[in-house]
Amino acid sequence: MNYVYILKCRDGTFYTGYTNNLKKRIKTHNSGKGAKYTRGRIPVKLVYFEEYTSKKEALHREYVIKKMTHEDKFRLIKSLNLENAVIKKL
Repeated sequence: MNYVYILKCRDGTFYTGYTNNLKKRIKTHNSGKGAKYTRGRIPVKLVYFEEYTSKKEALHREYVIKKMTHEDKFRLIKSLNLENAVIKKL
């Protein structure tokens, strides 16, 4: 499975990424070995994700989300009300 995810960083900003192993990727971000953007903003919290069967679809969706404004990402997260429930699913 391929995932597009949004993390909420310690400073309130959002980071959007792609992975094929969501649980491992979140641990990598929080260990300080993830993306350069998140290294200085840990801890991060998973607030949103989508699943895709193809890598191509997931990468396209990641691109679309990265182009969204902070407010648009916030609305996307809130529309699915996942901010507090998502980590328990992993």
